Amino acid sequence: MSEAIKGSLSDKEQLRYSRHLMLKEVGFEGQLKLKAAHVVVIGAGGLGSPALLYLAAAGIGELSLLDDDKVELSNLQRQVLYKVNHLGQDKVSAAGKVLSSLNNQIKINTVSAKLTTENAEQVFTGATLVLDCSDNFSTRYVVNQQCLALGIPLVSGAAIASEGQLMCFDFRQPQSPCYGCIFGAQPQQQALNCSNAGVLSPLLGVIGSMQALLAVNILLGHHQGSQFIRFDGLSLAQQQFKLTKAPECTECAGGRA
Repeated sequence: MSEAIKGSLSDKEQLRYSRHLMLKEVGFEGQLKLKAAHVVVIGAGGLGSPALLYLAAAGIGELSLLDDDKVELSNLQRQVLYKVNHLGQDKVSAAGKVLSSLNNQIKINTVSAKLTTENAEQVFTGATLVLDCSDNFSTRYVVNQQCLALGIPLVSGAAIASEGQLMCFDFRQPQSPCYGCIFGAQPQQQALNCSNAGVLSPLLGVIGSMQALLAVNILLGHHQGSQFIRFDGLSLAQQQFKLTKAPECTECAGGRA
């Protein structure tokens, strides 16, 4: 991971994270919590780009990113991890190089594949927290089910046109609601996404950064429970709701005993 042994911070790490160490909300012990964390990020696109950059910069000790796409010219409007020289490359390969150049003291795992029910358990096993930065319902429901099964906190983001959404499901808590409690059973038809409806590019930066911020807060112990945030990219208005389990939810079957 780095030259420092687990459970300590090297001189370089103390200098790198000095602005964190000054904060009573983080400090030395908090930075060690971030270093010990393994965060899995599903999707290295518009949401994953800012989220991954800030998680790497913040000192998350191990980052795993999964995406099966290649970098295209149309991505560069919003996917700030990538540059023109990355066109045609696997996203995870390009992202891994960029993140390693930002912070070479963390471990970065890259998986160029689509998340499925068959590989989800292997991808998520050992994760401290998962960020869902995908852009389709089928992947989101796979992420939801696997995090629920393994008891891993999930931070899910979405952005379309000028509206963004941020959700947190703390599956460490037996009565946590899940993605299905909000949106019901998985829809049969594909919903709107950036590819077919467009999106304001800075909106993805806002929501992706909020995902990273919420993830850090969860890892530091500053956030518990489940919540839903709606953000309007035109008015900058924000609404926040606490979430409760839906007894009729078929995804989590009314909760775990």
